[in-house]
Amino acid sequence: MNAIDITTIISVAFLGSLGHCIGMCGGFVMAYSSAKIDPTASSSSQFLAHLTYNLGRISAYIFLGMFFGALGSIFTFSAHINGYFYFVIGIVMVLMGLSMMGKIKFLTSLESTIAFNPTIKKLFSQLIHSKTLGSFYGLGLLNGFLPCGLVYFFLAAAATSGSFWLGGVKMALFGIATMPSMLGLGFVVGFLKGSNFREVMIKVASLIIIVYGIYMAYLGYSAVIA
Repeated sequence: MNAIDITTIISVAFLGSLGHCIGMCGGFVMAYSSAKIDPTASSSSQFLAHLTYNLGRISAYIFLGMFFGALGSIFTFSAHINGYFYFVIGIVMVLMGLSMMGKIKFLTSLESTIAFNPTIKKLFSQLIHSKTLGSFYGLGLLNGFLPCGLVYFFLAAAATSGSFWLGGVKMALFGIATMPSMLGLGFVVGFLKGSNFREVMIKVASLIIIVYGIYMAYLGYSAVIA
């Protein structure tokens, strides 16, 4: 994992969390905050609940990263196969970036269809009505496994690592980089939804994804024609 990978992961994850994650997960966080957290509880207790939820999210991301990293290792048998894989992933990343900007509809229907699946809705209902610390972790896990265009981008990056461990590390970095905004969501959600700030962050993150996708496609093309 080189400096470009690390810089891209941190910058896209942080900017994306201020934009895309507020829209995708904002309702999720506000729902459990209202239903499960007593506003009269101490600040440390509330922080622990939010932290546990985010640790659940990150755990899901690490698992997915390891899985896709291992899956990506299948495509490392030859430079040509690896090149084709990189090229396709690069194109997919460009489409994801354009979708986040609202230019095309890509993965939007998949996100909505799975998120509103009856089984997932039932599991969410069970967890949201429990006030145990474990239920916060369970909600984080559930959220981590729900489809999200931004997560797909990082899973593609995990797959291109071609490594079980590097895939997990990339997704761990992604999860950690999104924590500041997700932990503070309850305090700033009004500002983020009521201004152009969120839209600006989405556009910036989308542009970074598109540029990185073009870079990946170029690497793949170069490997194929070499």
